[in-house]
Amino acid sequence: MSEIIKVGMADLKTCVSPNGVTTLGLGSCVGIAIRDPATKIGGLAHVMLPDSTAIRNGYLNTAKFADTGIVELVKQMEKMGAKRSRMVAKIAGGATMFSFQGDSSTMGQVGQRNVEATKAKLRELNIPILAEDTGANYGRTVIFYPETGAFHIRSVGKAESII
Repeated sequence: MSEIIKVGMADLKTCVSPNGVTTLGLGSCVGIAIRDPATKIGGLAHVMLPDSTAIRNGYLNTAKFADTGIVELVKQMEKMGAKRSRMVAKIAGGATMFSFQGDSSTMGQVGQRNVEATKAKLRELNIPILAEDTGANYGRTVIFYPETGAFHIRSVGKAESII
């Protein structure tokens, strides 16, 4: 019997087939699903912010940021036996959930910045993105199955999609 492992906000988890991983409420956050198709080891990170370098207080939740969370997810998968050279990714989220009239600051663009940072880090790690469902103005709930690579995306008022 397979288990669906819950990933919280600013969290990440790994699993092996036939298990899957899920996270709720991806608004401006991005869900990064990575798998090694040969070993069927996979994982999901729910990142909230693009860049950890502005954090100066000493404590760093690595899963909270795209630049550190993706690296940590890859490390954990490698410890389980996955090979980075075979890893592939799918991403979802990065919505613009709130827009403030006349606000030209980057605060309203955190979703877009999260997507850009995610893509940059995956590119740096040579992990190709096979599919994405990002942007727009609605939240997403996702379930990822490393066995097949199916990334199920659910949104209120929309049909479920699988990328």
